[in-house]
Amino acid sequence: MPVKAFLRHLHPGPLLDLLWPRSCEACGKPAGEAARYLCWDCLSTLPVIEPPFCSHCGDPVEGDITRDYICSVCVDRAPAFDLARSAIRFRGGMKDVLHRFKYSQATHVDRDLAMLMHACVRTHYGHECFDAVTFVPLHPAKERTRTYNQARLLAGRLSRIMGVPLARGCLSRVRETGTQTHLNMRERARNVAGAFAVRCPGWVAGRSFLLVDDVMTTGATCGSVAKVLKDAGAARVCVVTVARG
Repeated sequence: MPVKAFLRHLHPGPLLDLLWPRSCEACGKPAGEAARYLCWDCLSTLPVIEPPFCSHCGDPVEGDITRDYICSVCVDRAPAFDLARSAIRFRGGMKDVLHRFKYSQATHVDRDLAMLMHACVRTHYGHECFDAVTFVPLHPAKERTRTYNQARLLAGRLSRIMGVPLARGCLSRVRETGTQTHLNMRERARNVAGAFAVRCPGWVAGRSFLLVDDVMTTGATCGSVAKVLKDAGAARVCVVTVARG
């Protein structure tokens, strides 16, 4: 982690603002006191996901739909999770922010992103009572190379905001998978099939989980993680991500 980001995590206050003035990660302008690393102009123009969207996986759809809608993917083969929702669309300046957060050590934006997720949780999961927040695990080799798991950072922030325990070690990635970026829907599903495992099934059984990841595209990864949780007896698995691809 760069020195600047490390110090920001220790004490993100006005003294460091004098040494390293905060700029918006999306547009580069001054971030402002309350917005931390996203300025109010960028926050006010975020591509927030609003209805209509699939009532199961949360995938937005164009058009004028006034009733509950389930997409063809979920009709054909419903994912293992009970519900999935995302805060914003994966586009514009936020696409670059999330890319830097995931691949380029821009971990100082985790609080801003977690706040977006929290707003999404309050909007769509206000009636839910979660026993734990968990996250999509990285394979140990990949996490050693990257030095962090972006989903775990988001889950940790979100668990503290919500006051819900973080389940740090209940999941593992038992098989290293290649990137999903250039794969189609079926290829993504095959790529992550059997890649995850539950470490303590007895603890998982009967509990309700909020599963966290940074970006959801087809839902294959979150669906695969949700499946092993459900197979271990989880009562309910809901997904929240920052963005939907």
